[in-house]
Amino acid sequence: MIDQQLRTLASEGRNFGVLTTQMPDGSFQSQVLWVDADDEHLLVNTEVDRQKHRNVQRNPRVTLTVIDAANPYHYAEARGRVVGEERGPRARAHIDELAQRYTGGPYDAAAIKTERVILRIEPERLHVNGA
Repeated sequence: MIDQQLRTLASEGRNFGVLTTQMPDGSFQSQVLWVDADDEHLLVNTEVDRQKHRNVQRNPRVTLTVIDAANPYHYAEARGRVVGEERGPRARAHIDELAQRYTGGPYDAAAIKTERVILRIEPERLHVNGA
């Protein structure tokens, strides 16, 4: 079970996340993205050919910070690891669900270059700022 404040920030509203992964040379890459959560994991939807997916295949440790769109001083930083992924029709449907929540419309199918994948992140450490 993930922290309720974190789950709420990640699964309600248009709160963006910043995912940090480690590059092959040891440097870090951070990207702003759409986020989601279920009862157990933070969820990030990407494509299998993207750098962040390649990074977590090599090193599953990540940091995901979710920022409250209404108050950017309220955020949750979760340090953890990618413990699983889901591909196929569910990953494709999930990106449409996220697009609906964040943009009010469907995801641009033409933007998909490879297979969609949901990364399941298990938080191990959590810092929540503000309320």
